[in-house]
Order: sequence, then structure tokens, then C-alpha cells
Amino acid sequence: MSRTTPLFTESLEGPERLAASGRVRRTFLKAGGTLLVSVMAPMTAQAAQIMAVRVWPAEDYTRVTLENDANLKVTHFLVKDPERLVVDVEGIDLNPTLKSLVAKIQSNDPYIKQVRVGQNRPNVVRLVFDLKEEVKPQVFTLTPVGGYQHRLIFDLYPVNPSDPLTAMIERGDWLPEPAAGTKPEKSPLVDPKPDPKPQAGEPSVARANPRVEPAPASSLNRMITIALDPGHGGEDPGAIGRGGSREKDVVLAIARRLKAKIEEQPNMRVMLTRDADYFVPLPVRVQKARKVQADLFISIHSDAFVEPTARGSSVFVLSEKGASSTAARWLANKENAADLIGGVNIKTQDRQLASVLLDLSTTAQINDSLKLGRAVLGEIGGINKLHKGAVEQAGFAVLKAPDIPSILIETAFISNPDEEAKLTDEAYQDQMANAVMKGIRHYFSKNPPLAKNRLT
Repeated sequence: MSRTTPLFTESLEGPERLAASGRVRRTFLKAGGTLLVSVMAPMTAQAAQIMAVRVWPAEDYTRVTLENDANLKVTHFLVKDPERLVVDVEGIDLNPTLKSLVAKIQSNDPYIKQVRVGQNRPNVVRLVFDLKEEVKPQVFTLTPVGGYQHRLIFDLYPVNPSDPLTAMIERGDWLPEPAAGTKPEKSPLVDPKPDPKPQAGEPSVARANPRVEPAPASSLNRMITIALDPGHGGEDPGAIGRGGSREKDVVLAIARRLKAKIEEQPNMRVMLTRDADYFVPLPVRVQKARKVQADLFISIHSDAFVEPTARGSSVFVLSEKGASSTAARWLANKENAADLIGGVNIKTQDRQLASVLLDLSTTAQINDSLKLGRAVLGEIGGINKLHKGAVEQAGFAVLKAPDIPSILIETAFISNPDEEAKLTDEAYQDQMANAVMKGIRHYFSKNPPLAKNRLT
């Protein structure tokens, strides 16, 4: 018979420790009694099995996932001095997969020092997370979806999260603003070179703003903030190519390249909704953009279809009246399902935020998004075949910021072997980033940003 392990009691103090020990002894006696009659009674159901464990550390929060073959009952509590999160998972026995969680905690995890696991009592495993700081844990379960079985999720959020705008300003990841009354050496709103002539076979609709006129100098007197949104991440890999490439990886690589190019522009700064491999719920992506008072929101994806012959790049904006095509509607539904795959704690979703995003999307925002979309699509058409020669529209949840022109770029079809090879090629990633950057400059050359406070 198992003995009481140190893991079970070390996180409890005083009377709690004694009471816990008593509960263990009573549990073992009860288990022994059950054993006496088990010969005559039908065998009980086997314990659930932990199939996989995953850890997703990030500055925003750290997520720990236990994937299992049944829905599990779990209880948890926090212990202070030092900070710990104690979790009891019922209906399982300790197995090698669960033990492997210990080695998955990285030394640079922002919130977890280490984790200890042990058999607390029959059919109950205890996990003790030793923490680096005080956290607000969210513990919840997810039903099977996509290629996942049941999942038990531990999301560890900081008690005092940093403000994204303040953090961006403190990092100073961009060139300084010009002094009042001076003229910058070059304008981020003006393309220094005229558009090249369209190449043979290039869709004529794909070229936008054939001649770029300088924007008024007064429009340069404040920072322009651009929110880049690499799709998917963490539990949600996005589409997967035949060669094993994952959408979440290639779009993050492209977003990082584009971020570097934006930061080279005077008067421009940039925020990534995720800068590593972790999941961000769709409404939170929009919320992040609004918190930094973004002037543009650009979501980056790579398309997929059941037929490997599908190919080409696309740009999408929000629609008030329904999708512009059946394919656009299908794609929007697929992208909107990201929260199901990535795993959202339904109980803590911001219903008020969701309502705002649903009700306040304006015609003006959509019109500005179309202008941005056409400018970007025109540039992308110079480096890759376009799937459609015009900007498409559908009800993408991630494009519903009521006050930020927003587009979603499908950079290529990762389900097409030739385009999958492009997406994983650094040269193509750089070409795509250059094309989007040029599209942004074209947009601002015709649509100077409105004035804001000097702080931003």
C-alpha cells in the first residue's frame, strides 16, 4: 500500500497538515475495505490516462496543458511564503507522461520555477507549482476538438500585468520623434520610389496608387502605431503543410521581419499581439491593439484548402452584410474557430468586450480597411500570384475593432507544396514583409493619420 508522500503535505501548514494527514489515513482504510469486496463486485473503471503534457511560457501568461482521455475533476488552491499553486487531479494515476512535465519547465519561464508531481492518494495526483511571483490562476477543462482529446488547462496570469502602451514606450523600439518644427530626413508616409510598371500576367486590379504624392508635413508630427497579429499560436498550430510546416511558425517569422522594417521608419512603432509561441484569444488580440491606440491592425495568416492545388495570396477585411464569397465565409468560419482549438476559458471571457466588437464596427472603419487592403494587395501581387484579384470581405472576429482599420492577409497556401516551400524560405518571408511595408506606406500617403495626443 502507498505511503503518504512528502509532496502531499509539504505545501500545507499547521492544522491543515494534520487534517490532510488524517484524510489520507481514512482514504487508505477505505481503499482497503473496498479491496476486500472487490472479488465479488464488478471491476471498477480504469483511471483516466494522461496522453500528453505541454507548457507554453510567455510574458502575457504561462499555460500548462494536460491532455487526457476523459474529463477530469480538479481542485486547486494557492499557498504563500513562498508562492505556490497546488492542484489535485482526481481520477488519474501517476504515469511517465505526467512525470515528464517536470522537465518541460524552462528556467526562463516568467512565472514557474519548477513543478513537482506525485501520487497524493489512490486515483488522485497532486501537482505543486513553485512560482516566481504571485499569480492569478485560471484552471478549466476543454472538451475534445480538432485533433485534441480532453484537455485540462492551467493558465497562470500575473497579478499586476504590464500596460502594453507603457511597455512599448519604455522599450523604445523605434527611432525618436522629430523635434517640434523640424522636418524628418524621410517620411514613413511617402514611398521614395514610384510604382514599377505592372508585369505581364499580373492582375491589373492588384496595383494600387500608381503615383504616390507626399503627405502633408503636419501629418508627421506624431507616432504611428501599427499592431501586427501573427495568427494562431500555442495550442493552436493553425494549418499544417504536407511537409510538416505549421502556420503559427511561418506567420510569426513573417511578422517579426515586418516588425523590424516598420521600426526602421521614423515616426512608426509596432506591437505584436504575440511575440512567441503561445495562444492569444481573438478578442484579446483586438483589445491589445486598442490599448496601444493602434492606427492599423494587420493579421497575418497562411491559407489552407483540402485540394493541394489551391494557391495564391489574399487580403480580407470585415463585412457588415455577409461574406463576399462562399470561400471567404468558409475561411472566416475556420479562423473564428481558433478560440476553440487554442482553448479559451469561457467563464472569464469579457462579454462586454465581445459585445462592443460585435455592435460598434463602423462603415468608416470598413471603408478605411478596404483602402488599406487594396494598397497591400497591390504590393503582394508583385511577389506572388493572387488567389483573388480584389480584396474580399467576411465576418472575421479578429477584424472587429470599431476604430482601427484592420486587414487579414493570407500570405500563401501552406497546403500547396510549392507555396509551403515559399513560406518557409527566408527570402520569400522578407519579400512578403517588404510588400506589406510598401502597402502601408501607400495607404498613409493617401490617408494621413488623424491627430492624437503627443504622448502617442
